[in-house]
Amino acid sequence: MTRQKVKMVFIENESARKSTYKKRKRGILKKAKELATLCGVPVGVIIDSPYDSSMEVWPSRVDMDDVVSQWQRLPEMDRTKKMLNQKTYLEQRITKGTEALNKQNKENKELEMKEIMFDCLSGKIAPSSIDRNDLVGCSNVIDQYLRILKRRMEILSKNDGASSSSAHAAATTSAAMPIVEMGSSSTAFCDMIRQQQMQNNLNHAVMDLDLD
Repeated sequence: MTRQKVKMVFIENESARKSTYKKRKRGILKKAKELATLCGVPVGVIIDSPYDSSMEVWPSRVDMDDVVSQWQRLPEMDRTKKMLNQKTYLEQRITKGTEALNKQNKENKELEMKEIMFDCLSGKIAPSSIDRNDLVGCSNVIDQYLRILKRRMEILSKNDGASSSSAHAAATTSAAMPIVEMGSSSTAFCDMIRQQQMQNNLNHAVMDLDLD
């Protein structure tokens, strides 16, 4: 059974909150002990909670004073450069999450454009039926494939000579674009996509003039 992800929100129920506090406190103290033992670094933990009669200090007040003294002896820049408050922490998490989302959206869009391109090459759909925005994306994907194949063919031509490079280029082409043979046909398809895109732009321009 998979563990459910804990929601990072305040626990309203008093008994549930107290139970969670005790369990999490044990976990933090255990991790602090492991960090100090395994890595040999000074670690100190202070926990002040309404559920305990007094403030809890780990491993001891004497050891905690040593850790604080070491920290206070550091230059102010060293003390603050890795310091995080809740706002800074959340901002970093939001930034990382936004970057990951944008990256995933870009990858999904590229996969969608590749699927459209392969459908066009196999005759499943006609370029005239592709949406205007998708035409731009599909044209970019085709250009990217052509640049990769051209660069690969140039490398093979320099390393293996004209005869061997043609054979390797054919193998590379079949691996990268298994549905059709690249070359003049792919260039023609790319031109067809661009012509369709230009036609769509022209149609939109005519519609705008009619509206004016």
